[in-house]
Parts: sequence; structure tokens; C-alpha cells
Amino acid sequence: MTWFTVDTLYIADRDRLAAVRPAHRDYLRGLADTGQVLAGGPWADGTGGFFVVKVADRAELDAILAVDPYTTEGIAAERTVREWTIGIGPWAA
Repeated sequence: MTWFTVDTLYIADRDRLAAVRPAHRDYLRGLADTGQVLAGGPWADGTGGFFVVKVADRAELDAILAVDPYTTEGIAAERTVREWTIGIGPWAA
């Protein structure tokens, strides 16, 4: 399994963001319940959010992101995805 970080920049329309946020959070909670999402949440300044996910490979992550409400509803203006090697802590390999 591979860990990735997903850093999302939101669109400027805060009303649309607020409308879609509950569906996005429900989606990520479901992934957290299966152990795929370690943690996630919005940045304190409200411009975006971040989550850490464990998947088989980048293709599986892309499939997860493709059906995320922030993707399907056009809330994610930009995403930065990076493969992450955890070196310290309970999830370290």
C-alpha cells in the first residue's frame, strides 16, 4: 500500500463550497471508516483542505478523487498530490 497527501485549493465561491462540503465530508468519512483516509480537514484560512490516504497505487487514488463531490461539483480548483513515505509515528513502515 502507498500513502499519498492530497492538498486541495477551493474555488472562490464560498456558497457553493458550503453547499457541497457536507457531501465531501461524508465521502471522506466513509474512506476513513475503511482505513484508507488517515486524517483530513480544511486549512484554517478556508482556502483549501488536505487529507492523507492509503491506497494500492496512484490509479486507485485517481479513481477515489474522480468521484469526490469536490471534483464532481467543481469545488476543487487545484489539487497537489504527492506520494508520502511515513518515517515516524504509528503508521511508519
